[in-house]
Amino acid sequence: MNQLNPRQREAVLAISGPVLVLAGAGSGKTSVITQKIAYLITECGISANKILAVTFTNKAAREMKERAAKLVSGPIARGLSVSTFHTLGLTMIKRAPEQFGLKKNFSIFDAEDSNTLLGELLHKENASDKIKLVRSLISNFKNELITPAEAISRAESDGDLFAATVYEAYERHLRAYNAVDFDDLIVRPTLALRDNDAVREQWQNKVHYLLVDEYQDTNSAQYLMVKLLVGSRACFTAVGDDDQSIYAWRGARPENMAELSKDYPALKVIMLEQNYRSTSRILKAANAVIANNPHVFEKKLWSQHGMGATIRVVQCPSEDAEAEKVATELLNHKLMQRTEFRDYAVLYRGNFQARALETKLREFQIPYKISGGQSFFGRSEIKDVMAYLRLVINPEDDNAFLRIVNTPKREIGPSTLEKLGSYAQQRECAMLLACDELGLGLHVGDRALSRLQEFSAWIASTAREIIDGNEPLNAIKQMLSDIDYNDYLLEQSATPQAAERRMESVNSFLASVQRLWEKAEDEEDRDIEAVIRKLVLLDLLEQQAEEDDSDKVQLMTLHAAKGLEFPHVFLVGLEEDLLPHRNSIEADTVEEERRLMYVGITRAKQTLTLTYSAKRKVAGEMLPTTPSRFLDELPADDLDWEGKSSGKSVEQKQAIGRAHLTNLRDLLG
Repeated sequence: MNQLNPRQREAVLAISGPVLVLAGAGSGKTSVITQKIAYLITECGISANKILAVTFTNKAAREMKERAAKLVSGPIARGLSVSTFHTLGLTMIKRAPEQFGLKKNFSIFDAEDSNTLLGELLHKENASDKIKLVRSLISNFKNELITPAEAISRAESDGDLFAATVYEAYERHLRAYNAVDFDDLIVRPTLALRDNDAVREQWQNKVHYLLVDEYQDTNSAQYLMVKLLVGSRACFTAVGDDDQSIYAWRGARPENMAELSKDYPALKVIMLEQNYRSTSRILKAANAVIANNPHVFEKKLWSQHGMGATIRVVQCPSEDAEAEKVATELLNHKLMQRTEFRDYAVLYRGNFQARALETKLREFQIPYKISGGQSFFGRSEIKDVMAYLRLVINPEDDNAFLRIVNTPKREIGPSTLEKLGSYAQQRECAMLLACDELGLGLHVGDRALSRLQEFSAWIASTAREIIDGNEPLNAIKQMLSDIDYNDYLLEQSATPQAAERRMESVNSFLASVQRLWEKAEDEEDRDIEAVIRKLVLLDLLEQQAEEDDSDKVQLMTLHAAKGLEFPHVFLVGLEEDLLPHRNSIEADTVEEERRLMYVGITRAKQTLTLTYSAKRKVAGEMLPTTPSRFLDELPADDLDWEGKSSGKSVEQKQAIGRAHLTNLRDLLG
C-alpha cells in the first residue's frame, strides 16, 4: 500500500459504495485492483469467495490472479474468483444448466462452428463476407439483448427482416443441438439474472464485492450483468479509460461509463493521471490528440520521466520505402543503443500492412513475431482432425459431432440435424448415439436416416481400429483417406497451393502424434487421448515460451497492442483513409480512430516514430495520399519532421548519413 500514489490509495480505500476509477494509460490500474482485492480480504473482512473480479482476456485475468496471489495467499485467499466475463457466464451456466434453458453436456460453438451453421442456413459455403455480416448482426442483436421475435418485429427493411429471420433459425438450431455460442455465455446469464428472481438472489448473495477491469469495453449485456450482480448493495469498483475504448465494432459502449453516474448518483469518481510508462513528451502528444474528442470526464496524463526524445515524423515515397525505412532505422537504433529486438514494436491499423514490413525485416535478417497470429491448433484443418479424434474417443461429444458430420459433405442438412438434436434431447442421449435408435425413423426421412446410420457405423468401426488396433496412427491416416480429406481441402481452399499448405499442417500434426507415441515410456501413455492432450499442452507452452522469451521485433495491429508497452515504437501508415480508416470517415466515427491513435502513442516508453507514405498502391495503382489529420493535432514543437521540407540542405543530409555509417563501422569493429 505504501507504494501507491495518493490517487491510487484513495481508489483502494473507497469500498462503501459504487466507485469509478478513470485509469489513464500506464497509470497502474492493475496494482489498484489487486491491492484492493487484498485490502478487502485482509482489512475489511470480506471472504475471498464473496469477491469477484472480471476482465476481458484470459491473459489479463491470469496476470491479475497471479499478482493478487503475491499479496494475499493461504486459506484466507481460497475461493477468490478472477475471470473473464465469458468464463464467469460459463461458470454460472455449468452450475445449473436448466436455469439457463440448457441440458447437461451442452456444447459451445466457437466462431468457426457458428459460421458453418450460418453457411448451411444461408445455403452458402464460400460466401464468407455474407456469413460474416449476418454473424455480426446476430452478435449485435444478442449484445443488445434483442430476441429473434423482437428483431423480426423491429425490422424496418428487407435486409433487417432477412437478418432477423436467419437469427431465428440460427437460435432454433442451437436449441436443438443443446448448444450456445460465444455471445450466449453473456446473454443467457444476464437474461436469467433479469427474469429469474431465484437466480438473481442466489448470485447477489454470492457476490459481495465486484471489481470490473476495462469497463469502457463493456457492451449493453455486460453492463446489465454487472448491475444485476451488485443489486441494491452497489458495492463495486469499475476501472476503465474512455479514451481507450476501441471496440465499438464488437458492441463496446464507452458511454457505459457516463451511464454509471446516472444509475448510481452516489458514484465516487477517482482519476489516475500519473503515468509510470512514458516520457512527458509522449504524454503531451497523447493528451493533445485525445483533447479533440468530446469528454464526459476530463483527465490529463503526466509523468516524472522527463521530456525525453522528440517524436519523429517521417514521410516516405512509398509503402515499400516506408517498410525499408522502419527496418534500417530500427537496426541502426539497436546497434547504437545496444538494445534487444524485443524492445521494438511496429504498430499499424490493418493486418495487410504487415506484408511489406515482413519482406524488409527478412531482407535485413531482423527476427520478428506477428502477434495475434493463429495458433497451430486454431487452424480449421487441425480442428477438423481433432474433432474426428475427439468423437472417436468420446461418442458423446456433440460439439465434435456437429463439426464433422458434414466435413466433408455427407448430404445431412441442418433441418435433419435439428430433428436429430431434438430427438437426442428427448431421449437424453448424445447425437451420435441417437443415430442408431429405432425411434429416430419417426422423426427423419428414410434417406436422412440411412446417411446418419452409415456415418455412425463408420465412426464405430474407425474407433475400433484407432483405439483397439495395433497401428492407431495408420488407422488415423486411413480415416482421413476414407473421407477424401485431401480432396476436401482442395475444394475449400482458394488455390491448390493453399490446400497443399493446409495438408502439410495435417501431416505435421500426425508427425507430432507419431513422435509422442514413440516417446511413450509406459503403456498408459500409449493412449491416443493422452497423446492429444499432451499435444495441446505442448502447443500452449510453445506459444507461451515464444511470447515470454523470444528476442523478436513485435508486429501488431493497434487493436492487438492495447494493454502492452514497448521502449521503442514505430507507428506506420499515418494517412487519411488508413488512420483514420475510410469506413470511419464515411460513417462519421473518427472519434474511435482518434482513440486508436491515442492507444498507439501511449504504448511507447522512450521513443516514438510516426511514418506515412506519400504514395500508396490501391487496386494496383500508385495513388498520392493525404497525411493523417492526427499528425496536425500533435504539438508541433515536439515533432522532428523528416522527408517533408525538413529544412536540411543536401550537404547536411549527406553528413548525417556519413555519421551513421561511421557509427555502424565503429560498433561492428
